[in-house]
Amino acid sequence: MDLLEQLRWRYATKKMNPARAVPDEAVERVVEAVRLAPSSSGLQPYELVLVSNPEVRARLKTAANGQAQVADASHVLVFAAWDTYTAERIDRAFDLVNEVRGTRSEGWENYRKFLLASYPARPVETNFHHAAKQAYLALGVALAACAAEGIDSTPMEGFEPDAVDEVLGLRARGLRSVALLPLGYRDPEGDWLAALPKVRKPRSALVTDVR
Repeated sequence: MDLLEQLRWRYATKKMNPARAVPDEAVERVVEAVRLAPSSSGLQPYELVLVSNPEVRARLKTAANGQAQVADASHVLVFAAWDTYTAERIDRAFDLVNEVRGTRSEGWENYRKFLLASYPARPVETNFHHAAKQAYLALGVALAACAAEGIDSTPMEGFEPDAVDEVLGLRARGLRSVALLPLGYRDPEGDWLAALPKVRKPRSALVTDVR
């Protein structure tokens, strides 16, 4: 399918059809797209929690101020950013690169030293917000991947992070929830937004050409 056409098709679905589940193989393609998403220095300072358990989704719905999509969708992706950068986390990312590529370069190791000397020393909140921005890059890729798959999705910030963290045990793992993404299929008859035209700024109001 044409990606631009699918992006015109997608919208933040307000009513999911609880009787229709997204096939696992389609969900895994979205997850793989998230895995392949870009991140600063390639650190991928976040994790993805894939929730299909109905009871857990019901608890997440409560934490999301009762938004029905969380329970009616068949899957919910929870984007959880690192609470901070540590030497261990940075080393693990750099070691993985060396392992996969089968080589160690002086420039790469010097860059490792630079990050080790700067990131862990920064305030924890500064590090968390930096990691959260990287998670949002992955969220954007996930939205495009869902559109390409013909899967409806709804990016959400309107939830209580502490409550979501408690439901999923994230804080004990050094993670903090930053976004939810329910995946499912729209219920056009029950969704007031489904039939309305998509509204975006025209190019002239969005883009400044510098030539």
